[in-house]
Amino acid sequence: MAQIVITAIGSAGDVHPFLAIGRTLMQRGHRVVFCTHPPFAPLVEAEGFAFVPIGTAQEYEEALANPALWNPRTSFRVLWKVIAPSIRPHVDALSSLLTDDTVMLGSLWAFAARIVQEVHGTPYVSVQVSPSTLLSGHSPPTHKRFTVPMWLPLQVRIASMRLIEKAVLDPALGPALNGVRTEIGLAPARRILGKWLHSPDGVLCLFPDWFAKPQPDWPANRFLCGFPLPVEPSATPLDDDLADFLSSGAPPVVFTAGSTLIDEAAYFGAVEETLRLTGARAIVLTRSKPASLLANPGVRVRPFVPMHTLLPRCAAIVHHGGIGTAALAFASGIPQVVTPFAHDQFDNAARIEKTGCGVRIDGPVNGRAIATALRHVTRDTGVAAQCVIARQRIVAEPNACVAASQYIERFVPSVPVVAELESSA
Repeated sequence: MAQIVITAIGSAGDVHPFLAIGRTLMQRGHRVVFCTHPPFAPLVEAEGFAFVPIGTAQEYEEALANPALWNPRTSFRVLWKVIAPSIRPHVDALSSLLTDDTVMLGSLWAFAARIVQEVHGTPYVSVQVSPSTLLSGHSPPTHKRFTVPMWLPLQVRIASMRLIEKAVLDPALGPALNGVRTEIGLAPARRILGKWLHSPDGVLCLFPDWFAKPQPDWPANRFLCGFPLPVEPSATPLDDDLADFLSSGAPPVVFTAGSTLIDEAAYFGAVEETLRLTGARAIVLTRSKPASLLANPGVRVRPFVPMHTLLPRCAAIVHHGGIGTAALAFASGIPQVVTPFAHDQFDNAARIEKTGCGVRIDGPVNGRAIATALRHVTRDTGVAAQCVIARQRIVAEPNACVAASQYIERFVPSVPVVAELESSA
């Protein structure tokens, strides 16, 4: 079959969908090489993939622990400072892996894979994990710092997005990226996030069209495969105490901030206030050990619980707006309260709210606001109906990992396409 080289850069929410797709590709007979951050090595190797590290574990942990990475005013700049130095070594590492039957698959920040495609002509499928970085003037992404208003005339919105690219994004990304390109003998890249990063071969979008309607200015070669639900250790049962807790009372509310670095005192204080105001039981997913929540008989604190096992037994979820968490909540048919902190979380939160399956809370985490939102999403029959519809859509849609794999196989000349995929354009 083929060698599929996957590059996934980012947090767990960015890596897990690629693990799910990689598993399906391997089941279909392909050899999978997975390039990602060292802390994910055990997950990658457990799947049977070859592992190639990007950077060091220390660099990755230090980046995640930097509060500026999770501040919407500084997150973009700080993230780029981490990624930029890795581009050239990443180009060299990918180049050393190439075979005649290689196809590359890469996440948003896999700039090295895009360069390797230009230099070697290796087929490359760029991936959009969430729709926020499809910079559309027809439907501008939502961000805390600046969102182009939809009430502006279309041509003004388009011009505004181009201005953001020219005046903000390219000046931030261009010097480092184009420095590497000059070393290699490539011309400077322009419209880096708006156009260049999208592969001319194929652009795979890991969400369905009912979550993000395709826009006229999205790449024409896009394919929306649906949500590839994150890989989780399905064999891991709930511990006895948690299983008893779920069976002994009303369905609880799940609270999680994902891998986001948060002000723990403020966050856990907001959770406590929410529970006091609503009387709800709760499961709080965190690696910390908040004493007051641990002492509450109506709360269970765990570092991790398989979401596909947990969420169908819960009343709602309060989360950060990670696309993987949202997908699992949709698949479980439960309402969502979204408290975005940084990156694509604001846009995801806005889209979750538009589906009618939840509400978003902008601003600092606040127990009173969360309590009000929880009362609404758990009591409103309209929200319940939309959650049922979302779950039914996911059940009825083709398996997203299979659809994604079939799309990727289009770019392997030796692999016949199993079935012509219907365009999502």
